[in-house]
Formats: sequence, structure tokens, C-alpha cells
Amino acid sequence: MAPGVMEACSHHVRMLLPRLRLADQQHDQLLREIDAQLDALSEDEQGKTEHRDARILRSLPGVGTVVCATMLAEAWQPLERRDYRELRALCGVAPVTRRSGKQHTVSMRHACSRRLRDAVHFWAGTAMTRDPKAKALYAAQRSRGHTHGRALRGLADRLLGVLLAMLRTGTVYDPKRRQVPAAPEEALPT
Repeated sequence: MAPGVMEACSHHVRMLLPRLRLADQQHDQLLREIDAQLDALSEDEQGKTEHRDARILRSLPGVGTVVCATMLAEAWQPLERRDYRELRALCGVAPVTRRSGKQHTVSMRHACSRRLRDAVHFWAGTAMTRDPKAKALYAAQRSRGHTHGRALRGLADRLLGVLLAMLRTGTVYDPKRRQVPAAPEEALPT
């Protein structure tokens, strides 16, 4: 390296560190504010639920602060109407089917909300690591030969269906209701 390059680089890094620390502090503060807003939506002063959708959505495995806020902000109309078909198309999990006389293709939907597609993708990925049923559904999709992305979209589609069923009945997520079935015991040789 030329003389002075190392000094210039280290000086530049020292100049960037305070900016990075400030950006990190602002990010943390923003997440706390979003979380407080979601808490306010979930409950009012008397402890009654004002906006039960926020409470129900937050109870699902894999739904964090950002995913919940994105879903409520970007997909409020299909959530309010409890419209599964519109919600899955808006989130990008509904496949696009093209048919002609001899050909039939099924592909990923690109005409959707990018923010919702990303939020649902992260929701499915996190649910897969935290929920045994979601993990089993993902594994079943992969065993059928689907790619990682296709399997996550299939899992996300199932999670959206569970979400809308919960919204229709007004119940929060209960992991005991969706237990993974036990593997059948193999017959012992006699």
C-alpha cells in the first residue's frame, strides 16, 4: 500500500463510528416506539382489547414487532375483511398459474407488496425455527422436492390461513391445539 493509506482508512473508520452508534440507538428507539404502539393497540386503559387483531397477530410464533406492524399497516383491508384470497395475493404467497393449450406453468407471484412479501417471508422463516408444526410442514414441502423459497411460501400460506381462522374466531394462538402428530411406532419383528 502507498504511504498514508492505513492512516486514512483508520481515520475514516473513527469518523464513521459515532454515526453508526447513533443509527443503532435510533433503530432501537424506533423498535421500542413501535412495540409501545402495538401494546396500545392491543389493550386500552380498562384492559379490554381495542384492536384484537394486533393481540392475535402478536401471539403467533415468528411474528415480531416489525412483522406485526407491517402486516397491520400494509394489509389492514384484507385483515379487516378477513379475506384470505386477497391477503395471500397481496403477500405474494399465492402462485400464478398460466395455461395454454399444451403448457401449464406455476410460478411465484411478483405483483404483490414487497414489504408484505418480505415480512411474511421472515415470519415463515422464524416460525419454522420456533414452532415444531411449522418445521414439519416445511420439511414435508422440502421432501416433495420444493426449493427453500417455495417451501417457505407454502408455509407462509398455511400461516396466513391459521391467522385468518384465529381472527374470525377471535382467539389467540395456542400451541397445544396444533401439536405435531407423533411418529407411528414401527412394528417389532416377532
